[in-house]
Amino acid sequence: MMPVLALALLSTFAAESQPAATACQPAEPAQKRITVCLLPKKKGVPYFTSCAKGAQEAAAELGGVELIYDGPTDGSPEKAAAMIERWALRGVDVIAVSPNDPDVLAPAMKKAREKGVHVVTWDADGKSDAREFMVNQATSREIGRALVDAMVADLGGAQVAGEVAIITATLTAANQNEWIVHIKERLADFPGLSLVAVRPSNEDQKLAFQATRDLIGAHPRLRGIFAISSVAFPGAAEAIRQGGLGGKVLVTGLSTPNDMRAYVKDGTVRSVVLWNTVDLGYLTVHVADAVARGRLKPGATAMSAGRLGERVVAGDQVLLGKILIFNAENIDKFDF
Repeated sequence: MMPVLALALLSTFAAESQPAATACQPAEPAQKRITVCLLPKKKGVPYFTSCAKGAQEAAAELGGVELIYDGPTDGSPEKAAAMIERWALRGVDVIAVSPNDPDVLAPAMKKAREKGVHVVTWDADGKSDAREFMVNQATSREIGRALVDAMVADLGGAQVAGEVAIITATLTAANQNEWIVHIKERLADFPGLSLVAVRPSNEDQKLAFQATRDLIGAHPRLRGIFAISSVAFPGAAEAIRQGGLGGKVLVTGLSTPNDMRAYVKDGTVRSVVLWNTVDLGYLTVHVADAVARGRLKPGATAMSAGRLGERVVAGDQVLLGKILIFNAENIDKFDF
């Protein structure tokens, strides 16, 4: 008969050698659900509506993101600042801002960060100390050069001569002011073209229409107009169409292919410069999620963004990457 001590030792050894019961394994922690607020310059504009479509796609794909898309319908920066303040008081996780006026929005953005809310910018940048990262569709230099190169090609080549003008959104729009700097730099390579005016349209298509008519009346040698907001471009194109000036005064700029398709088809517009706006919204939510969960930090050089794959991080900017030129040959291939 085996001694009692030996039996006890064998029993202890057998128990220790058995794997722990599965039921005792701790469950994988559930992913924390975060709230991301996406703030456009002006809600209701097709450009930003298409960005929101991509943002909703990313939120559904990620699974742990509640997306709130809202903004002032009149483009008021003061109303946008008030929205940031309300969201910060609610304790949301991330606020992604497209600033209409960086000076007006910066105090609210900074206060949100002080409350522990992550703040990023997208589409347009704000004060660098008021946000952590910017989601940038392309560099300002790339956009400015693409606009000028499209205009020169539309007018017939590098030897073209005449006057050109710019219709922007607002004179306080930081991103558009940066684009204008690079438009001017690139125009210096074409001495036959002279920039005669920069006019705001206040993100109002009717004002862009009137600004175009005023420019044409004031400058008989006007050959081209850069309409560098998605609202200004169709307004300027409509003024040229109604004035019967298609082919005489050319307008190019930034807007969605859906907004500009009819003008391209009838020859009023030859080139539309933009990027994939759906992808911009999609990338913005991926960046917001990565910042909130600590996967995107200062010093990063790349990040993974779902179906977009790896995106370059240059300093504090995440780059979408590719400018698109829409024309009569390819515009029907795009739907946004």
